[in-house]
Amino acid sequence: MVALLAVLWLGTLGWRDLVPTDEGRYAEIPREMVVSGDWVTPRLDGFKYFEKPPLQYWATAAAYEAFGVGQWQARLWTGLTGLLAILFTGWTGARLFGRRAGHFAAGVLASTLYWNGLGHINTLDMGTAATMSASLFAFLLAQRPQASPGATRGWMGACWALMGLAVLSKGLIGILLPGAVLVLYTLIFRDWRLWTRLWIVSGLVIFLLIAAPWFIWVQLRNPEFFHYFFIYQQFTRFLTSELQRPGPWWYFIPIVLLGIVPWLGSLFPAMASAVTRQPLTATQPFGAEPRRLHAHALLLLWTVFIFAFFSISKSKLPSYVLPIFPALALLIGDYLDKAPRGALRRQFGLLALIGAAAAIGFTQMYRAATAVTPGALYQQFGWWLEIPALLGLGSALLAWRWEKAGRRSAAVLAVSVAMLVGFTVGIQQFQILGRTASTRDVVTAIRPWLHPGQPFYTVDTYDQTLPFYLDRTVTVVGYEGELHFGITQQPSLWVPTYAEFARRWDADRHPLALMPPSTLPALQALHLPMTVIYRSPRFVVIARSGQDYGSAARPVPATHPTAATAAKGTQP
Repeated sequence: MVALLAVLWLGTLGWRDLVPTDEGRYAEIPREMVVSGDWVTPRLDGFKYFEKPPLQYWATAAAYEAFGVGQWQARLWTGLTGLLAILFTGWTGARLFGRRAGHFAAGVLASTLYWNGLGHINTLDMGTAATMSASLFAFLLAQRPQASPGATRGWMGACWALMGLAVLSKGLIGILLPGAVLVLYTLIFRDWRLWTRLWIVSGLVIFLLIAAPWFIWVQLRNPEFFHYFFIYQQFTRFLTSELQRPGPWWYFIPIVLLGIVPWLGSLFPAMASAVTRQPLTATQPFGAEPRRLHAHALLLLWTVFIFAFFSISKSKLPSYVLPIFPALALLIGDYLDKAPRGALRRQFGLLALIGAAAAIGFTQMYRAATAVTPGALYQQFGWWLEIPALLGLGSALLAWRWEKAGRRSAAVLAVSVAMLVGFTVGIQQFQILGRTASTRDVVTAIRPWLHPGQPFYTVDTYDQTLPFYLDRTVTVVGYEGELHFGITQQPSLWVPTYAEFARRWDADRHPLALMPPSTLPALQALHLPMTVIYRSPRFVVIARSGQDYGSAARPVPATHPTAATAAKGTQP
C-alpha cells in the first residue's frame, strides 16, 4: 500500500502545467537562485522578495540542481512533505492509539480532498503544515507515558528541530502556534510537570541553530529585511486588511467541511469523543507520580486553536488551516478504530449521498464559464470529476455493507483507496482548465521569435509562470502588485509608464512584449512599430515590426491551435 501511495502521490507531480499565482512564483524564485548563485536573498523576476523564508526555495533549487528545471521538480518539495506527513501520521497513531488506528489515520489523511489537492500544488502551505504537524507528533511521542528518558530527549530534540524548519518555511507561526497550544494545554490540565520534560535549553539551541542563521545573514545583506518581513508580513497582514484578503468569521468552516471529505461523517463524532477520552497513563518507576498525556485533548486543542487563530485574522487564504488536517486525521483514525460495531454506517451513508450529489452537480460544470475559460472546458473537466464522485458513491455503498458485516478494516480501506485514486484523477485533469491559465502554451507558440538576451516586456500584467517557462526574467511595465516592495528597492528594473516603454521599444533590438488584450489599443495609439505574433483570450504578444527575428519566426494567427482551441473551448 505504501508503494501504491508513493507512485500515485509522486508520480503525477509533473503532469500539469504550473498555474499562477503561487505555482509560478515558487517555481521561479528557486530558478533564479540557481541562475544567480545567491541562495541568501530571494528574488522574483530579479526583484528582492522577502514575503516568505527560504526553506522551500532551497529544497526546490536543490531539486533543480539535481534533476534539472521542470514542473515535477518544482512540486517535489510539496509532494514529498505531503507524503511524509501521511506516513508520520500513521506511525504516530500506531504508537499512541494502536496499530489499526494508525493505519486508519494514514488512510484518512491520504484520502482527504484538501490534503490531496494541496499536496500537488506548488505552494508553501504543505511544507508548513507538514513540519508544524510533525513537531506536534514528535511532542506527543516524547511525552507519551511509555516513553523512556532517552526517547523523551530524542523526540523533544526532533520537536524543536521541526519547529525550526516550520519557521524557515513560513515564519513565526512555526513556533508561536505550537507554543500557544502548549500553554493552553497546561493551563487547562494544570500539568506543570510537563515543562520539566521539554528540554528547553538544549531545544532552543537546536531551534536557533536551524532557524536563526538565514535571518541573520539576509538582514546583514539587506537592512530593509527586518521591518518588511517581521513587522509588515508577520504582524500587519494578521492585524489589518491592508493586503485585501478579508473574510467573514465563518470563512474556514466550508473549507474544512469540504476538505475533510470523504470523512465528513466522522469529523464531529471524532471531535466529540476526544473530549471524553481518558488520558494515556503509565506507572513510573520508584513510586513516582504516574505520567499522563491527554493526547486526544491536545489534538483537539491544536485543531480548534489554529482554526480560531486564522479565523480572527484580517488576512485570510484557504490554505491557512491546512496544519489542522493531520491532527484531525489522528482523531478520526482513532474514532474509526474504536467506534461501536455498525456506528460507521452513518459515515458511509453520508458519503454515498455526497457522491451522488457530486455526480449530479458535475453535469452542470459548464455554468462556471468565464471569458477566458469557456464552458466547454469546464464541462470536459466536469466529466472527469464524475470518476471521484462515482468512486465515492460506490466505495461508500460497499463500505456500508462491510461495516454492517463487521469488516471495518476492509470498509475503511475501500474508501481510502477509492478516494485516493479518484482525487488523483481529478487533480491531474485540472490540466484542462489550468492550461488556459498557464503561459506554457504562449511560450511554446512564440518560441521561434525568442533570442538569447533580447528584451522581453510584460505590460500592465505580471503572470508568475511566464519567467519560469521563458527560463529568464522579464521587464515589468506599468504594473506593481506583489512586486511593489522590490520595485521600491530596485526601481531601475521597472518601467513605470507607456512613454518610457515606447522609448525603450524604439531603441531595442528584437524586443517582445506580452499584455492583456485590453492594453493593445493604448499601445497602438502610440504608433509603436509592432506586429502581433500571438493572440488568445488572455494575452497578446507583440514583436517590433521592421526587424528580422529569424526565418522561422512568423505571426501566430487566431487560427493557431493553441489560441483557436482555447477560444472555442475544445482545447484538450
